[in-house]
Amino acid sequence: MARWSADQPQRPPSKNLRHLAAAWQFIRPYRGLVAAAAVALLVAAGSTLLIGQGLRVLVDRGLLSGAPEAIDRYFLLMFGIVALLAGATFARHYLVSWLGERMVADIRKRVYGHVIGLSPEFFEVTRAGEVLSRLTTDPTLIQSVVGSSASMALRNLVLFLGGAVLLVVTSPKLAALVFGGILFIVAPLLVFGRRVRGLSRKTQDRVADTAAHAGESINAVQTVQAFTHEHLDRAAYGSAVEESFAAARRLVRNRSLLTLSVMLLVFGAVVAVLWIGARDVMAGGMSAGKLTAFIFYSVVTAGAVSALSEVVGDLQRAAGATERLMELLTTPPKIAAPALPVALPASVRGEVAFERVSFSYPTRPDEHALRGFTLRVRPGQRVALVGPSGAGKSTVFQLLLRFYDPQSGRITLDGVTIADADPREVRQRIALVPQDPVIFGTTAAENIRYGRPGATDAEVRAAAETAQAAKFIEALPQGYDTQVGERGLRLSGGQRQRIAIARAILRDAPVLLLDEATSSLDAESESAVQAALGPLMQGRTTLVIAHRLATVLRADHIVVLDHGQIVAQGTHPELVAQGGLYARLAALQFDAAFEEAGRPARVAR
Repeated sequence: MARWSADQPQRPPSKNLRHLAAAWQFIRPYRGLVAAAAVALLVAAGSTLLIGQGLRVLVDRGLLSGAPEAIDRYFLLMFGIVALLAGATFARHYLVSWLGERMVADIRKRVYGHVIGLSPEFFEVTRAGEVLSRLTTDPTLIQSVVGSSASMALRNLVLFLGGAVLLVVTSPKLAALVFGGILFIVAPLLVFGRRVRGLSRKTQDRVADTAAHAGESINAVQTVQAFTHEHLDRAAYGSAVEESFAAARRLVRNRSLLTLSVMLLVFGAVVAVLWIGARDVMAGGMSAGKLTAFIFYSVVTAGAVSALSEVVGDLQRAAGATERLMELLTTPPKIAAPALPVALPASVRGEVAFERVSFSYPTRPDEHALRGFTLRVRPGQRVALVGPSGAGKSTVFQLLLRFYDPQSGRITLDGVTIADADPREVRQRIALVPQDPVIFGTTAAENIRYGRPGATDAEVRAAAETAQAAKFIEALPQGYDTQVGERGLRLSGGQRQRIAIARAILRDAPVLLLDEATSSLDAESESAVQAALGPLMQGRTTLVIAHRLATVLRADHIVVLDHGQIVAQGTHPELVAQGGLYARLAALQFDAAFEEAGRPARVAR
């Protein structure tokens, strides 16, 4: 898998424009429009070149003839050429601009659709701000090329080639002098062009760094302020911005030097050639009309070369942006459906089994999160996972949801190895209530409906009632239609948890994963939610990461984990009687609850 992040060394930047070819896949669906734009471009360029011939005829046959009728006729011809040029330019500009906007929309949809399906392993080594920068900034750079720079480059290329041919036709001698001067233009293009390509990639990377830093600190603004870390984050962000500015300044300086060199050499050569041409006219070697046409074509050709030198910088930046986007699009998801996925049984039972599963996280390959883990959960059984922090409890959920695949062993759902099934089908049979619930910046109703997008309003309200969330939702300013704020900041921790529970209730999946779902609730709310979870868990396979006494006591079976291995399992009384890790955890974590209930603080053995 291609891995990249702002925390890792960047590989050498691209030194050519070949990466722009990858953008063709987004242009291919609009080939007809591209062809129409190309025709308009050729007509516009051809009209521009015809103006030179019009000037030659106007001078030689109109102005020098002294006949007013001839002058009127040739000026009318010139106006017709200009009108054709204007119409073709309008068509080219409209078509390529539409194509650029359409393409950037397609790119963003494609990249987002791909990134949202990448496994969590990808996001372990990639900051979200980096991805967002590539999703927003890089497509805009490509759009500027497709919607403007590319057509300008082609237009100026046609003008250069056509102007060069007409220069030769008009005066081979002067044309040879012009083309000789072009050789001096190639050198700065090669020298500064190479620098611009490298600096363009570095500039985009520094911009991504600033976006990543800002996104990370703003998303954790309460933590930043709670630890009075604002001045340090301001300084760090300011440093990132200054680095971005320094990279951009170097890029601008080199692009400016490139333009300066090209324009000085091009127009200097034109002036020298025109001096020689003027002497030829005075000597009778060529007509005034031919010299006028030659001057026009020289200006057109020189202007085309100068414009091309400026467009090269845009093309190089777009090449870097395309390369970065292709890195995203070519990053394969580690978790994907097999070519011929095995279908899960139509009769849902909810049986879960782990068979000698060993797993290490990609970022910690030498540390086993689970080692030889074997567990069978019968349909409808309630199993509590207990153990100290880092024991592997959350890893069990991660593997069952198939966010990762184990290095050895297998996991089955209703007798089917989940690695052989479509991950979407596996996940559709699982409902999750995390300890830190994710609330989206939309309405309360839509947050609950996230569990089952097709649910009716009545079903959403019923789920909220069961999760003991209906009362506080109805008290909100717009009830279920109230915007709860980004990450649910307008709600309390307990309210966010109950919305997450309502979401899981609405999903109505045969397997329920509860990551200590009541940990953020007060005693009264916890009692109400526990009462609601009882019927919900009835007949469903439930795995619970448990820390609270009420959760453990309601479990049919308790599995004690330590360092990724099962060290004990059984019921609460059996495990307390055995002593060991569970009894110590019970003494540390459950005594307070026993005391509140008026029972002896000491755990009986």
